Amino acid sequence: MGRTSSLFERYLDRTRRRIDRALDARLPSAREEPRPLHAAIRYSVFAGGKRLRPALCLLACESVMGRSAPAIPAFSLIHDDLPGMDDDDWRRGRPSNHVVFGEGMAILAGDALLALAFETLARAPQGKAGDPCALIRIVTEATGTGGMIGGQAMDLALEGKRKVPFRRVLSMHSRKTGMLIRGSLLLGAEIGGATQAIKRRFSDYGARVGLAFQIGDDLLNVRSSRKKIGKAVGSDKARGKATAPGAVGIERAEREAERLLQSALKIAPGLGKRAREFESFTEFLLGRTS
Repeated sequence: MGRTSSLFERYLDRTRRRIDRALDARLPSAREEPRPLHAAIRYSVFAGGKRLRPALCLLACESVMGRSAPAIPAFSLIHDDLPGMDDDDWRRGRPSNHVVFGEGMAILAGDALLALAFETLARAPQGKAGDPCALIRIVTEATGTGGMIGGQAMDLALEGKRKVPFRRVLSMHSRKTGMLIRGSLLLGAEIGGATQAIKRRFSDYGARVGLAFQIGDDLLNVRSSRKKIGKAVGSDKARGKATAPGAVGIERAEREAERLLQSALKIAPGLGKRAREFESFTEFLLGRTS
């Protein structure tokens, strides 16, 4: 008998189609010039991702104001796979963007997606967020040197090091993944008109589940299958990547992920009308990391 899907997974399934329709309408057509760039953008955006971050954004907004706002463009992970960085030839079970379109076009597609996100946010106020600058600030914090870009820089600097302290790995993961998930939740909360107290709760919850999510990815890279994770198993170790299990072993990495998620589970009931979905998401991650 198959596993019964969780409350959050059912929400994610319902929301994914809505997000895909919104992205399809917002992204330039592959028939528009420059065609190779627009084709590269669409190739990665519609590569079959779960739409976790945009779904969390919508869920946070619904939890605050009782309805969801327009889908917010998801962040791009094109750069992460490039030969100069992770050098992954596969993402989500198919060739990475740079394998299909070339490294130069993949870089431009990643840049264009981030620029498009800022353009979308700057066009007009959304929901109860009267000032687009508040939304843009959340995205810049999530993607800048204190976020995704800084985390990727740490990833490159730590690659090949024989012994990386666990605290350094956690600091890197907090930027690369933790800040993106935290930012997605804060975008939704801001659009929904959340109070400062509620936004602090979303920030604390997002930082914890985001860090635990990345530790879970490290664990999956050690013990899962290519079919499940969409890229080669053991690729992190083969490239000398700094990972949680590489720093402290599988058992301690599992314990740290569980500690973070148990802490997040205590915050979840205070996250508004959709608290049960956030509890379900946390429980889903607990199953993923054990």
